[in-house]
Amino acid sequence: MDEKNIVKKLSLVGILGNIVLAAFKLFAGILGNSGAMISDAVHSLSDVFATLVAYFGVKMSQQKEDEKHPYGHERLECVASLILALILAGTGVGIGYAGLRKLFLARESIEIPTLLPLIAAIVSIVIKEAMFWYTMYYAKMLDSAAFKADAWHHRSDAISSIGAFIGIGMAKLGFPIMDPIAGLLICILILKVAFDIFTDALNKMLDTSCGAAMEAKIKMFVQEQPGVCQIDLLHTRQFGNKIYVDLEIAVKRDISLLDAHAIAEDVHSSVEKEFPNVKHVMIHVNPADE
Repeated sequence: MDEKNIVKKLSLVGILGNIVLAAFKLFAGILGNSGAMISDAVHSLSDVFATLVAYFGVKMSQQKEDEKHPYGHERLECVASLILALILAGTGVGIGYAGLRKLFLARESIEIPTLLPLIAAIVSIVIKEAMFWYTMYYAKMLDSAAFKADAWHHRSDAISSIGAFIGIGMAKLGFPIMDPIAGLLICILILKVAFDIFTDALNKMLDTSCGAAMEAKIKMFVQEQPGVCQIDLLHTRQFGNKIYVDLEIAVKRDISLLDAHAIAEDVHSSVEKEFPNVKHVMIHVNPADE
């Protein structure tokens, strides 16, 4: 299956799955007197928009380089991830506000939920966890930050359903105040996931290095290439889900320019072949010390 079909399949599963699940949870929350389940339904509904954002972000990031964008469009996927994080954060704040309002302004009117929201919570946990693993599997195959964020959106929904299940269960045991408290806990979990997605996307937009571990692997690989005497400099920077490498290598000082160029070309091609995430290697050749 090619990338375009995978993206369409992921988007279709995410959108249809979340619409059906959100409708079911909203029905269960309203009919079953559960504010936690209604909050959970709103969370699932936000996942529909999240999947749409991920879809368009990935589609736009896959565009080829052009005159105005010679380095490509990969950072558009980071923009999509930032939007996903903001949608998620907005959902969390809304759920938290509803929980606080019910907890402090309407404590006398808190009703005990019926059995229906409890069943809906169990169904949601199973389905959303399955959607997390399904989406994450293909997101890793595509190496897509936006769809990885979308997968965590599904996981956060599963976690919020666990919170809803606990809150509803406690309410049915005679502690109705636990239902809105569960909504507040859901809010905190959602905001944590939103923060993680936001910081990851931001790091990839700010030319952050790919990390010491990855740089060590590249350095070890380059040092093993024929003709390379030493590495004088190695810098990496993330560009969306791709990596740019700035490299200075030293070769024997008495070889010809053509031979030095050939060594640099071999290193360039070998690194890009060995590390698929590396989009381009910029190499400068220095004469080795005596």
